[in-house]
Amino acid sequence: MNTTQGRIAFQGALGAYSHQACAEAFPEMEPLPCNTFEGAIAAVREGRAELAMLPVENSTYGRVADIHSLLPGSGLYIVGEHFVRVHICLLGVPGATIADVREAVSHTVLLGQCRSFLEGHDIARVTDSDTAGAAKHVAQDANPARAALASELAGSIYGLEVLARNIEDNSHNTTRFLVMSPRKIEAAPQEPDVITTFVFQVRNIPAALYKAMGGFATNGVNMTKLESYMVGGAFTATQFYADITGHPEEAHVRRALEELRYFTTNVAILGVYPASALRKEQAAG
Repeated sequence: MNTTQGRIAFQGALGAYSHQACAEAFPEMEPLPCNTFEGAIAAVREGRAELAMLPVENSTYGRVADIHSLLPGSGLYIVGEHFVRVHICLLGVPGATIADVREAVSHTVLLGQCRSFLEGHDIARVTDSDTAGAAKHVAQDANPARAALASELAGSIYGLEVLARNIEDNSHNTTRFLVMSPRKIEAAPQEPDVITTFVFQVRNIPAALYKAMGGFATNGVNMTKLESYMVGGAFTATQFYADITGHPEEAHVRRALEELRYFTTNVAILGVYPASALRKEQAAG
């Protein structure tokens, strides 16, 4: 998807990894930071931004809380995906060295991802609300004994120096983002690599999920993601979120979706979009 102007909304402060995703995927768009995921969605719905960049899952920590439940009622469509390799930097005030640092400030998730490095340098962990905010607070404190764990982008924005790069414990740590639009823009059926994302609820009958999934197996449709979550606060009301490879207009995908609808009370397609190059590289490698 080629977009060269306008705004793209994201949750977090400037310098967050969501901001990095926006800069990588749409470098000519103006980033619009929002306090919440709901705020980023509202910015697009209200016309203050053309797109939203929302994280949906991380290779280390799994799905991002609340996103799956927000997407079906957002009024937006998934029009693309983008993967960000989460490289974590230790950011200090100008002139500081690693030997000066006694505390590292960041979101609890990033603090947990750098456990080995922090323990090896005898650096205490201090929790902040988000990664970019931690960088901003460290810059304001101007204390060489306090550093932030954040992206290199955050360091450049808030005037901090990179004291150490790529200090994360897991080298594979990657976050997948979804690009959301108010317009329904679908990949063409002839495109070679297409992802279809949808949600559904199964009927309250024995083996309903098993039967609903059978159509994908018998029709040779690859399901790359299937997750469940409660809806309406009821333990008996379960909604499922799924990704498959293929376009709904392809015959085998169409047959699988028809069989799915037979065993479900609701099927809603959230997006039909090109697979990212990184997804294809991982499949090949």
